Amino acid sequence: MFVRIDAESRTEVPGRLRRVMRGPRPESVPTLIARTCLLVGLLDVAAGVFPRFRHSRMHALAEVLPGTLGPYAAALALSSGVLLLLLAHGLRRRKRRAWRAAVVLLPIGSCAQFAYRHSLAGVVIPLVLLWLLARHRGQFDALPDPRSRWRALANFVLMGAGSILLGLAVVSAHPRRLAGDPSLADRLEHVLYGLFGVDGPLDYAGRTSSTVAFSLGALGMVTALTTIYFALRPEHPAAALTEDDETRLRALLERHGARDSLGHFALRRDKAVVFSPSGKAAVCYRVVSGVMLAGGDPVGDVEAWPGAIERFMDEARAHSWTPAVMGCSETGGEVWTRETGLDALELGDEAVVDVADFSLAGRPMRNVRQMVRRIERSGYATRVRRVRDLSAAELDRVRRAADAWRGTDTERGFSMALGRIGDDADGDCLIATAHKTDPDSTAGTDDTAGPGGTGPYGDLKAVLHFVPWGSDGVSLDLMRRDRSADPGMNELLIVAALQAAPQHGITRVSLNFAMFRSALARGEKIGAGPVLRAWRGLLVFLSRWFQIESLYKFNAKFRPRWEPRFVVYGSSRDLPRIGWAAMQAEGFVTLRLPALLRRRTPVPRPCAHHTPEPKPSPAQEPALRHEQPLPRP
Repeated sequence: MFVRIDAESRTEVPGRLRRVMRGPRPESVPTLIARTCLLVGLLDVAAGVFPRFRHSRMHALAEVLPGTLGPYAAALALSSGVLLLLLAHGLRRRKRRAWRAAVVLLPIGSCAQFAYRHSLAGVVIPLVLLWLLARHRGQFDALPDPRSRWRALANFVLMGAGSILLGLAVVSAHPRRLAGDPSLADRLEHVLYGLFGVDGPLDYAGRTSSTVAFSLGALGMVTALTTIYFALRPEHPAAALTEDDETRLRALLERHGARDSLGHFALRRDKAVVFSPSGKAAVCYRVVSGVMLAGGDPVGDVEAWPGAIERFMDEARAHSWTPAVMGCSETGGEVWTRETGLDALELGDEAVVDVADFSLAGRPMRNVRQMVRRIERSGYATRVRRVRDLSAAELDRVRRAADAWRGTDTERGFSMALGRIGDDADGDCLIATAHKTDPDSTAGTDDTAGPGGTGPYGDLKAVLHFVPWGSDGVSLDLMRRDRSADPGMNELLIVAALQAAPQHGITRVSLNFAMFRSALARGEKIGAGPVLRAWRGLLVFLSRWFQIESLYKFNAKFRPRWEPRFVVYGSSRDLPRIGWAAMQAEGFVTLRLPALLRRRTPVPRPCAHHTPEPKPSPAQEPALRHEQPLPRP
């Protein structure tokens, strides 16, 4: 018995020793190096800010160095430490350019640590990290991200604030060499002057004055150079759907578009696409803040989905992007999680109305029925047509009205929005319009009045746009109405679209998407527990800004069936980042650059269906009041 245990112990010890000598797993090396880089950066910053943090032997050796070398070394250690802190995130994401910059900065910081009286660890650790970077250089092969000049402004704000805070620490780290007892305002003034290379109001004794001046100047120079770099570097072109990609996607939708109500939204032209090796499936995506965000299920044959998903994950690994999927169905979530090892979380429910089962009769539909009849008695008429049946002038009027009623500067939507109206290639889309009729008016034939101008059916007051869902369904894209119109325009148009659906061969209509619908529905029932009620209360509170509860109640009016939708993610720590990227993609968070940093885009050429818009006279200019639309999250 004892012999057997000794034999096992003798075999286990060499195994553990081999694992230790072998080092960490290759996939964990970038994270380990990034954390070590953070440590080295903090040591370098501490060396520049707190010069008394030193080892006695290193201090004795540094005393024999030239006098001017100390202040220069302090500034160099401080600037290299700040840059290493900035590079840690890129190293964790395996970026090649971050690796190159770290290889240059580490020996510089090590030399600065040696010259400026720091501990031995500040010299050895950077050299060990440099050795790790050289040994595992093959792990840092990620391609660069799409770039924009927004990074320049963000860098200027963050680096400027960080430089001011570090500068206050630098000027306050030498109390014995500082003349008098200056106030915080005097110290801040000295920092601001020092960032621009100008002497401030504070006085220091000995070489400390040069050390503080060089350190503040280095911080200002690092802030300026990094901002200029981000502002002047060429922008990486944003994702755009090519004509060939769009043609292939439309062919897939023609054969398999009936499976997913969100399939037509893959034709947004601000997305990129990857196809399966067979070309029978595709995944459309956009990269936002380092997150590779796909919307809905893959397009095409279900049997070819794994090939498209594998290409998607390969692209994410090549650029070190965080993969995520917004709004996929239950079948899509099962395939994604099975093929990638990712996890899925229920995001909400999609409201789908079966045309054959819809009716305004009955007590549950009384409120909708009364509202529709009241609006019709007020003189409103509706029309439901395919886009190809509208004239160019009327399409132009609908587009201008939809833009005017949007209420926000940015078009919202990503996974459940097409982002355009009246394109030649979208002739199968459905448009429902509401008009205010006036039998006594003789000005009803002017199609070129204002954005909501009059036409042969009266003033345009509301617009609904649907995209195809296979050959027998449509999915709601946007709802826009003039706020000066009577309430209930959206209900009127949805009922009109459902009643006119059989004439267009439509048997099912997908309405808005209700986030966290099940939590809202269960939380208001009798017997709901305290946790569920608290969660529902939080959602109701957030509905003041994100219209969570209002969308659920609006959809519930039409007695739909609810289809769950999911978000697919890698790990729980990625959820905040994915949520932030989704809010940016959907248009709820808009980051705008100053005009000087904005890329100048060429004036677009007019489309084939576009006709020059005459400038309306002051008498024709309608007094439009904008409304915040009901978004599709």
